[in-house]
Amino acid sequence: MLLVLVMAGALWGIGAAMGTPKSLRWGTIGILWLGVVLLHLVLPEGHALRMATGESAALWLLLGGFASLVLAYRAGLRRLRARAQPAAPEPAQPGRFTNTQLERYARHIVLREIGGPGQKALRDARVLVIGAGGLGSPALLYLAAAGVGTIGVIDDDVVDNSNLQRQVIHRDADIGTPKVQSALNAMLAQNPSVTVRPFQRRLTEDIAPGLFAEYDLILDGTDNFDTRYLANKTAVAVEKPLISGALSQWEGQLSVFDPAGGAPCYQCIFPQAPAPELAPSCAEAGVLGPLPGVLGAMMAVEAVKLITGAGTPLRGQMLIYDALYGESRKFTLRPRADCPICGGKGDIHDESAAG
Repeated sequence: MLLVLVMAGALWGIGAAMGTPKSLRWGTIGILWLGVVLLHLVLPEGHALRMATGESAALWLLLGGFASLVLAYRAGLRRLRARAQPAAPEPAQPGRFTNTQLERYARHIVLREIGGPGQKALRDARVLVIGAGGLGSPALLYLAAAGVGTIGVIDDDVVDNSNLQRQVIHRDADIGTPKVQSALNAMLAQNPSVTVRPFQRRLTEDIAPGLFAEYDLILDGTDNFDTRYLANKTAVAVEKPLISGALSQWEGQLSVFDPAGGAPCYQCIFPQAPAPELAPSCAEAGVLGPLPGVLGAMMAVEAVKLITGAGTPLRGQMLIYDALYGESRKFTLRPRADCPICGGKGDIHDESAAG
C-alpha cells in the first residue's frame, strides 16, 4: 500500500511541477486508484502485486468512497457559496441599456408617447428638486424610479418625527439625519443606476444661478415664499422650466412656469407674497398626509412629460386639486406685462380650461 501512496505523491508532484491543473492531477490519481482496485479484483490471492498493494481491495474501496464523499461535499459547498453571492452586475455599454434596465423600464418603453427615445432622454436628463419634504419626497422617488439619470436635491433641514406623517421618502430610523442624505439612500435603494447629487444647504441667491444652470429643469417643492420667488427669478434668468407645487390642509396646486417656453412665470401670477395670516404653514394649518404624495407625483409626471416631449405639460395652466371633495380644476394663466422678473415674455394663446 505504501508503494501506491508513493506513486500517487510522485504523480501529484510531477503534475505540479509541470503546471498541470489540479483537476487533471486528481484524475490521474483516480486512474491509479482504479487500476489498483482492478488488480485486486482480477489477480488471485497471494499474487505479488496484490501483496505489494495491500492484499485486499476492501481497504482501497473504503478509501475511494471516503475521497468521493469529501469531493462531493466540497463541490456542494462551492455551489452554495456561488448561489449566496450576488450576481455580478451586467457591464453597461455606453449609450445602451442593460437587459436589467430594459426590463425595469419596459412599461415606459411600450408607451407610444415615451418609447425607447423617451427613456433615453430620461436617462440623459438632469433634474434639480428644491426641498426633500412633503412634495419633494414622492417627486424624488418617482424621478429615480423613472430612470432620470442625474437628480439633484437641495435642502438644509434634518428629518423630524413630525415629518413622517407625509414625507414618505424618510423612515423612523432617519430621524436626525439630513433630509438630503436620507433621500439619497432611499433613491439609490430604489434604483442604483441613477446619480443623486445631495446639497445639504439652503438655496441662496449667490449659489442659485450656477446650480440651476447645471440642470435641465427645476422642481420647486419648498414651503416658503422667499425660496419660491428666488427659484422663479433664477429659473427665468437661466431659461429653465420651473415645476412648482404648493399645498395646505386639503388642497394643492401645480403649474409649469416657463417664460422661455411661452408661459408666465411664478411672479406673474403671484406678484407678492400674501400676508402670513392668509398663508399659514402646514404646522399651523395642518395638512392631509397623502396630499403631498398626490401633488408630488403630479410634479414628477410633469417632469417626465417635459423631458420626453409627451402630452401637454401644464405650461400656462394651473391645476387645483381639492382632496376633501375629490375635485380638480384647471385655469389658464396669462403673463403680466409689468412683471419685474420676466416682463411678460410668456405668450400663451390656449384659452382652454378644464374643470
